[in-house]
Amino acid sequence: MHNFLPFAYFEGQFIPFESAKLSIATHALHYGTGAFGGLRGIPDPQHPHQILLFRLDRHCKRLSDSARFLQFDLPASTIESIIVEFVKKNQPTTSFYIRPFVYTSDLGIAPRLHNVAKDFFVYGLELGDYLSPEGVSCRISSWYRQEDRSLPLRGKISGAYITSSLAKTEAVGAGFDEAILMNAQGKVSEASGMNVFIVRHGQIITPGYEQDILEGITRDSILTVARDLGIPVVERPIDKSELLIADEVFLSGTAAKVTPVRRIENYELPSHRPITDKLREKLTAITENRDPQYQAWVSVVSLS
Repeated sequence: MHNFLPFAYFEGQFIPFESAKLSIATHALHYGTGAFGGLRGIPDPQHPHQILLFRLDRHCKRLSDSARFLQFDLPASTIESIIVEFVKKNQPTTSFYIRPFVYTSDLGIAPRLHNVAKDFFVYGLELGDYLSPEGVSCRISSWYRQEDRSLPLRGKISGAYITSSLAKTEAVGAGFDEAILMNAQGKVSEASGMNVFIVRHGQIITPGYEQDILEGITRDSILTVARDLGIPVVERPIDKSELLIADEVFLSGTAAKVTPVRRIENYELPSHRPITDKLREKLTAITENRDPQYQAWVSVVSLS
């Protein structure tokens, strides 16, 4: 059961969440011609009546870029100002998740992006841990990550998430928590909605953009923080066998944050995860605005 925030931004205005309705004939519903973002917000632990948003500018820029694939000109600055007003309107009191969404809003039946109306909405819900912070089990999915030559993987296109949904349900049905998808070349790509990292011999290794991954904002944050901490980072293809003998494996994403992997298939991974734990603690301090070095990553919204 989700606890949705009371107000949504819909069709150019803020209205009660339960009043934001779409027609069953909406173009995006039939063809997956939408794109979404997702960012977390938390009440400032140090200052009442303030909300902290992690890397708001990057999230808005990525959604603006995704909208361009739909031939929709939606400036990042417009998205950002609406999200700030959305937070002020809702006055959240606990950790929450914001879902902005751009979509083809016409009621037509032809699969196209030209001569079709587009729109933008925002809603939110209370959200704690998306995955267990104690660690998750993963299955290697029988479904493969799409290729950029057939689908614009630099955007969070809604239609692309059928593959993630198939992989996630397959994994859960087989008794696992999460799925890891390979790409068409048989290399590790990503999880159902998270980027994948392994640690071997003191190095952090993660698939590069050429492995058909999403350009994750949490991923980028982890790579920056790791380099600043002096931890070696390598972006390169990862074989399935490397997952099974890694010293540490973890997933990253806006919802998942930094989530350790404790088992892949029937291979138990080490429970001692010093690098994963260090990065998770560092990211938590940053998102709570307790790290002066990364204060530029945190947007402060005053509710008073």
